[in-house]
Amino acid sequence: MRVVELWRYPVKGLQGERLERARIAKAGIPGDRGLRVADERGTVTGRRKQRMIGLPATLGDGGEPLIAGEPWSSEAAAAAIRDVAGEDAALLRADGGHAFDAAPILLVTDGGIAELGYDRRRFRPNIVIEGVDGAAERDWIRGRLRVGEALLFVSEPCERCVITTIDPDTTEVDLDVLRRARLELGGMMGVYCSLLEPGAVAVGDAVAFAA
Repeated sequence: MRVVELWRYPVKGLQGERLERARIAKAGIPGDRGLRVADERGTVTGRRKQRMIGLPATLGDGGEPLIAGEPWSSEAAAAAIRDVAGEDAALLRADGGHAFDAAPILLVTDGGIAELGYDRRRFRPNIVIEGVDGAAERDWIRGRLRVGEALLFVSEPCERCVITTIDPDTTEVDLDVLRRARLELGGMMGVYCSLLEPGAVAVGDAVAFAA
């Protein structure tokens, strides 16, 4: 098994950026989900505003998030957020530094993705591993994985939601994605992981089970 893709999402719910390498810390990939979008109802994601998925978010050279290439604190970025998330929506720094769901790292495998055959970006992974037969990651729960220099603890499967139905390029919705995930995979795809030992991870790095 080896790492085939690495992803970071500077703003929870927005389009992510693909990385060649990252040093994974205790709280996950630095800069991952460091900002969130909020309105009067709370955090906003593609579950409510599907067009958010198509808005690019990256980290600039200084480590500050950029929205479609504009500094996140600029009026241009604020206008872009309002356009996709509503007039009352605004960018905020995430409480505690990261707006994660169940754990800092979401890992998917080529075998699990092949079970459904959809674009892997629909599943918003941090790490994609290749060389796995089927959805074998389901059997890794409570196990440990050495991924590059980092040691991960596989904590729980990821229950999939309506985000998977949104095309990452067009933002059009295909409800069959989630229907099939529920029917064929019990609604689970990929696994959440926490960090036991921080370390550098790069595309091409080996992945192995650890005692």
